[in-house]
Amino acid sequence: MASIPEGLLDGGVWFRVEAAATASAVRRAAERLATELGLPERKIGDLSIVAAEAAGNLVKHADQGVLLVRPVRAAGQAGVELVAVDSGPGMADLARSVGDGHSTVGTLGIGLGAIVRQAGWCDLHSVPGKGTVLAAQVWPADPPEPTWAAGLTRPLTGEPVSGDAFAVREVDGRRQILMCDGLGHGGLAAAAATEAVRVFYETPAGDPSALVEALHRRLNHTRGAALAVAELDGKAGLVRYAGLGNIAGTVLGPDGGRRGMVSLPGIAGHQRRQIRQYDYPLEPGAVVVMHSDGVVDRWNPADYPGLLTHAPVVIAATALRDAGVRRDDAGVIVARLP
Repeated sequence: MASIPEGLLDGGVWFRVEAAATASAVRRAAERLATELGLPERKIGDLSIVAAEAAGNLVKHADQGVLLVRPVRAAGQAGVELVAVDSGPGMADLARSVGDGHSTVGTLGIGLGAIVRQAGWCDLHSVPGKGTVLAAQVWPADPPEPTWAAGLTRPLTGEPVSGDAFAVREVDGRRQILMCDGLGHGGLAAAAATEAVRVFYETPAGDPSALVEALHRRLNHTRGAALAVAELDGKAGLVRYAGLGNIAGTVLGPDGGRRGMVSLPGIAGHQRRQIRQYDYPLEPGAVVVMHSDGVVDRWNPADYPGLLTHAPVVIAATALRDAGVRRDDAGVIVARLP
């Protein structure tokens, strides 16, 4: 059985960054979170630089720039992650843009270089005309190994909380992920999704179908949810998948192939005809993507050269930016075996 990581249900805070005042608010929020997590003063100083430069770049260069500040936990320590997302203009030469001295607005051009130096870990992907995604983490000590799975959620415009949630666990050698969409929006949907995450972590190791069955039984006191569980088994070369309701699951092959995974009709906690598990081939280098119906399947990874080689959080943020709909909660989780 996996324990619930402390603070896992804290999805962080999204900021729309369009003015210098908002950039300052991002920096203060990051510093406040770092203080709460107990990061040493020197690391808080590093984080302050990363936050200021990431938010400042959105103000100076970006279209529709947003930035997420959230805690991350791994290997017994807690850090702060920033995910900056924009819709243009993008960068054709990332290596040159990251180098100090390159600027498109007459500034000193040290922003991206400062982020790379001060962050414990960062990843960046950009496509001209589509935009840029930057993920950066600051940890109290040496950064842990990059995670094999990561997700993002965003609430419906005007709602303070999202009814979508995700979870990642590795128990008894099994790597499993959950994507959940609480029925409706707002607090009751969020409560259903939160309960699904708790049950996912508290249920002993088992196949995805057994986990979905447990989730269905345990969510009967909530308004219910669409949800799916995937298990990535590199040794067998398989993804094992089971789902109820409108959760989309896809295996993206390294050669550009795309294979959808089947979720059966139903609402976990309230109605189901059957729960069935399906197995799909998992090639080395393949990526598994799961998302709620707040994200549509219209985006094509082929339009983002090199994207599938980047960190799962960068892939998830790109999908959320270009395929997320504003009239619904939206959530994406991405996994790739190391």
